[in-house]
Amino acid sequence: MSEQYVVGLREVDETDIALVGGKGAHLGGLARIEGVRVPAGFCVTTGAFRRVMADAPMLDERLEQLSRTDPDDREAIRTLSAELRGIVEGVGVPEDLVAGIGRALSDLGDGAACAVRSSATAEDLPTASFAGQQDTYLNIVGPGAILEHISRCWASLFSERAVTYRQRAGIDHRTVDMAVVVQRMVRPESSGVLFTADPVTGNRKVATVDAGFGLGEALVSGLVNPDVFRVRDGEVVERTIAAKQRAVYALPGGGTEEVTVDAPRQEQPALTDAQVVRLVGLGRRIEAHFGRPQDIEWCLADTDPGTDPGTDAEFQIVQSRPITTLFPVPERDDQENHVYLSVGHQQMMTDAMRPLGISVWQHTAMAPMHEAGGRLFVDATPRLAAPTSRAGLLDIVGRGDPLIRDALETVLDRGDFVPTLPDPAPATPPAGGGPPAPIETDPAVVTGLIGRSQESISALERDIRTRTGPALFDFLLDAFEEHKRALGDRLSMQAIMAGMEATWWLNDKLYEWLGEKNAADTLTLSAPGNITSEMGLALLDVADVIRPLPEVLAFLQDTGQLADDTFLDELPKRPGGPEARAAIDAYLDRYGMRCVGEIDITRPRWRERPTTLVPVILDNVRNFEPGAAARRFEEGLEKARQKEADVLSRLRALPADAHSVGDGDAKADETRRMIERVRTFIGYREYPKYGIIRRYFIYKRALLEEAGRLVRAGVLDDTEDIYYLTFEELHDVARTNRADGRLIQQRRDDFRTYQSLTPPRVLTSDGEAVRGTYRREDVPDGALIGLPVSAGTVEGRARVVLDMAEADLEAGDILVTAYTDPSWSPLFVAVAGLVTEVGGLMTHGAVIAREYGLPAVVGVDGATRLIRDGQRIRVHGADGYVEILE
Repeated sequence: MSEQYVVGLREVDETDIALVGGKGAHLGGLARIEGVRVPAGFCVTTGAFRRVMADAPMLDERLEQLSRTDPDDREAIRTLSAELRGIVEGVGVPEDLVAGIGRALSDLGDGAACAVRSSATAEDLPTASFAGQQDTYLNIVGPGAILEHISRCWASLFSERAVTYRQRAGIDHRTVDMAVVVQRMVRPESSGVLFTADPVTGNRKVATVDAGFGLGEALVSGLVNPDVFRVRDGEVVERTIAAKQRAVYALPGGGTEEVTVDAPRQEQPALTDAQVVRLVGLGRRIEAHFGRPQDIEWCLADTDPGTDPGTDAEFQIVQSRPITTLFPVPERDDQENHVYLSVGHQQMMTDAMRPLGISVWQHTAMAPMHEAGGRLFVDATPRLAAPTSRAGLLDIVGRGDPLIRDALETVLDRGDFVPTLPDPAPATPPAGGGPPAPIETDPAVVTGLIGRSQESISALERDIRTRTGPALFDFLLDAFEEHKRALGDRLSMQAIMAGMEATWWLNDKLYEWLGEKNAADTLTLSAPGNITSEMGLALLDVADVIRPLPEVLAFLQDTGQLADDTFLDELPKRPGGPEARAAIDAYLDRYGMRCVGEIDITRPRWRERPTTLVPVILDNVRNFEPGAAARRFEEGLEKARQKEADVLSRLRALPADAHSVGDGDAKADETRRMIERVRTFIGYREYPKYGIIRRYFIYKRALLEEAGRLVRAGVLDDTEDIYYLTFEELHDVARTNRADGRLIQQRRDDFRTYQSLTPPRVLTSDGEAVRGTYRREDVPDGALIGLPVSAGTVEGRARVVLDMAEADLEAGDILVTAYTDPSWSPLFVAVAGLVTEVGGLMTHGAVIAREYGLPAVVGVDGATRLIRDGQRIRVHGADGYVEILE
């Protein structure tokens, strides 16, 4: 045989996935680790599989059909999978391959019982484990039976579950090959699974061992509950011993049997503590070899005569694969403990970001940020370590997101993770003495800040036009510094805080004095100068232009004609099209730099993908009458005026109270000043983000022009290749005219993996994802708890929307989604309430919900999973919970 069809396990390692599949490659690597025992065996290679498949009739035709099948069409997948398995099992095995397998079997010993295990090239990978997707057969005896089960393993590449898994993972079935591992059978007294990191919390310092009697099939199949041991720092810190009533054992003549465990033995541990600790030590050795946490299948048995003698001989390792569900940990060059806060939860964008997006955000952020899993985190450890700064941090995050505060307190309560450091010495007071005077309640402050921002952005837009090549990147580095200077402008920060602090004051004091919950929600309706709420109302004005134009409406409703690169040019060809195009263009000139996930510079903007707005425009045409924008603004303004008059009147009626400061008139006067202050500044809260995103779009267009130059020069294959490089890497490409195509492809693969991960609000350097809890008892049973951010109660149909471009809303609907950044604001005008999984009191979605008077509850963990599209729900915006009514 010119090609290797049968190889010994000790002849391969983890680099040989293409030859022996993921399982075989990992087993070969395991066999080379000192002190780790792997049952003796061999691999029937992928070359053998390809050779056999070349003789399979109709295989290519069925695979082509499968590639065109919808992953959700379960019946079609079931039918095609069965046909493919039948084709594969019906192909004969060539004689020379039969002979090669026979020789390898004789090396294991005449009549040796074997485990026959599938090993696909797309399994046990760092990004996709494919656990349980192909078949394993235990205790197979005799060459004929083993050959039969090798064919079954080949066929299991096309099991329904394996096909569906690959379809959903975006893996082409024709690119996957199957090898088969044949090993001497181990007949264990105990077996189970070792996770070298806690699979639930992600803590890399805690290992978990599941153990039962006999073969591991009893645990995998759910026949029994395992004993569970948790080990940290070489010590069993927790154990749960289950009643193991059943076990599976190998039969002498082949096959397995399920037996009843003797009653006295059922509640005995399957391993001693000493054995558990020794097993975890082996696991740490394996983890170090592969460089990442592992999911390890093990057996405890007498020393197998087919293996070499060595340390820890009683433990046999029969499989090790990466744990693919763990959220990565930011890389640091120290061994200290760190507590990280998710930036995405603060910015209302928890999706994975591409490398260029991460890099540009890091360059323009006001604090150091660390990347992990395609997300950004800030290190909160220094602020948590000192008592005063700790209290301030807990207070500010608690107001915004109670789940983050609770998660931080969970870590702090352990007492040994975050060190306690003295507060830093107070800074020398300014020459004038005392803190600076608070900002005055003056609308001119906001007008001046906006004017300065516009001037700076106009200068950026003008000056960047002439830059190209390396000079562009030098210019951008200077622009990033100006970006940060504008973002950190002291007066701008004071204006933002003035609006937030006035909101908190009104809510706290009016609840104390009048029993009013979240009174500021109504008092801030239609606050002036809010660029994000204006964005939603402005799209109502676009709908007013389009509503009386039937040919334009027909064009917009025919989604088959809508293409982002031709949409705006095709529009004027219809009667009324020039007016419609002018209205949309004017909207895009002001807001076209926005999009969902806009903090990632690589995300497509509305100006780049204008069809995103079409469903929202059509909803506005259908759900509203002409003039709705102005009418809604005036209605909100009138409600705010009425609320102000009401609370001031009630305050003035209050008698003097010995337990409070001032009489009713004094309280009313102070409240009136705070209402004026909140309405002066709360709208500006949204403007700095608008300025950031305007700058981002200018950066992006310049970088894409540079990418176009690199594509024309043959340096890059596609302009969007730049999204998978950091800013520094792209700078090097522009300077050298050389790019690493393999790195770009690896980054694309990593990004796809990161998209499937859910980022935690709080992450420790041990890898533990710490989940906060709402510690409340004032909600009905079965209600979904969240954070109250906009008062009012509303009942309606839930519309679970994960993609703004696919929204189909009617008046009275309640929007349920994962998060809302400013780009979602145009949807807010069409709905009656809001529920999100992520959010805080002063995040953008909450601010706009209050501006529009929408009852809203945010931070509802799992809302898009627990609430089904179309269900009737009731949102309690003041009390922070959601009831599912049907």
